[in-house]
Amino acid sequence: MSKRVKDVSQTKIVYCALMAAITCIATMVIRVPSIGAVGYVNIGDTAVLISAWQIGGVYGALAAGVGSALADLLAGYAYYVPGTFIIKFLMAFVASILIGRTGRHFAEESKVKWMTAHIVSGVAAELIMITGYFFYKALILGKGFAAAVPSVFTNTAQAITCLITAIAAAILLKKANFNVG
Repeated sequence: MSKRVKDVSQTKIVYCALMAAITCIATMVIRVPSIGAVGYVNIGDTAVLISAWQIGGVYGALAAGVGSALADLLAGYAYYVPGTFIIKFLMAFVASILIGRTGRHFAEESKVKWMTAHIVSGVAAELIMITGYFFYKALILGKGFAAAVPSVFTNTAQAITCLITAIAAAILLKKANFNVG
């Protein structure tokens, strides 16, 4: 392996670990108890999306999955850890694929296209989160579909909030000319 490839891999590993920690902290620092659902609304998906957009691929997805699952474990929701890891991993992985195909080459071309790419990839990721937790609660945890419905509303509120904050953070990172991927 060449020195350049090794340096890039080590850099991505470091950013992956850093973003996993930031994701965990963002998930745990601001927690608003859910109304009608077990759990809490948080801003962790902001870090999940930034992981996808900045690191991308498997590294970004691992940062999102590990950080979010660790937050659930530390917060006393161990039964959500497997589902959270898979859901957040998929969110970041899909968002990174979509942003890679639509957004990165638009960075200099058009602000509107850049913004559209981030919105599209973020919405896709958040839809994965909303449906993923709905089915996890209904089927894997065995609560049934009726009991899982309230989570759709709280997760939608979280999704909208985090999408807005993630896009704001992405704009700031772009202005600072910061790009890992």
